[in-house]
Amino acid sequence: MSSSDTQWYLYLLECKRGTYVGITNNLTKRYQAHCNGKGARYTRANPPQALLGAQPFADRAAASRAEYALKRQTPSRKREWANQWSYTL
Repeated sequence: MSSSDTQWYLYLLECKRGTYVGITNNLTKRYQAHCNGKGARYTRANPPQALLGAQPFADRAAASRAEYALKRQTPSRKREWANQWSYTL
């Protein structure tokens, strides 16, 4: 599978103090990195409590656009979006 064929995911984590939005092409590996203190600075300080959901995208550009839009939402609105997503670990 070439990198252009890789599926990307927008995901939302419930963390110790709030939520975290990110994108990845390997959801399981990225979630484990967050849980093991090897992920983003925010999740190292506020460990994830749960993966609220993930939405697949065909490419990184589409996932990045969705990430930007979601990060501009309130935490409650982010959770509403995640409730509509079908993909979880």
